[in-house]
Amino acid sequence: MSVKLAPSILTADLTRLGEQVQEALEAGADAIHLDVMDGRFVPNLTFGPLIAAALKPLTRAANVPLEAHLMVEKPENLIPAFVEAGADLLTVHMETCLHLDRTIQQIKDLGAKAGVTLNPATPLVTLEEILPAVDLVLIMSVNPGFGGQSYIPGSTQKISRLRGLLDARRLVHVELEVDGGISPANAADVAAAGASILVVGSSVFNSSTSVAANIASLKRALARV
Repeated sequence: MSVKLAPSILTADLTRLGEQVQEALEAGADAIHLDVMDGRFVPNLTFGPLIAAALKPLTRAANVPLEAHLMVEKPENLIPAFVEAGADLLTVHMETCLHLDRTIQQIKDLGAKAGVTLNPATPLVTLEEILPAVDLVLIMSVNPGFGGQSYIPGSTQKISRLRGLLDARRLVHVELEVDGGISPANAADVAAAGASILVVGSSVFNSSTSVAANIASLKRALARV
């Protein structure tokens, strides 16, 4: 299974955002990931639909999806604006959706793919009923809110258990994405546990090494899987 890389712009240089996203796409990024935070569900405030709309021409030209990870309360209020702005996939948190099935259907009715996200302490059993309806499950391997955090070691077992669940139910269309603390040091282990997409933030966008070199380093690590 080929593992995809979805660079998150959370730690990108916002004065050079378009340039850095273009660098990531030219280096082989498989998606661009927007961590949307509202300052309520998580203790940070980040991007709105205008950023998605600004980046959409770049991702469209590269023929890669633009992902919007909505770490927000009442995501149903923002979903239409992000779809209109060009988001191809929207993920909502299990913890914020009172009527999750309705929210997933809302995303699909608007023409986008739908995913559900679990925080580190949220058990996999909460997915049981919704799993056949989603296109992606996102496992948070850090507590959401800030970039540059360390990977929570227990996440690997959770990823492996989810992979087993997806395989047992033959849900081959459901991607398994992991977000938080992914680096060349642990990318192969996370992929080997069953992840199909790795969200990579500070390991791609940082001030020490170029975006292209960072993506190349991650791809070398994944080649060992």
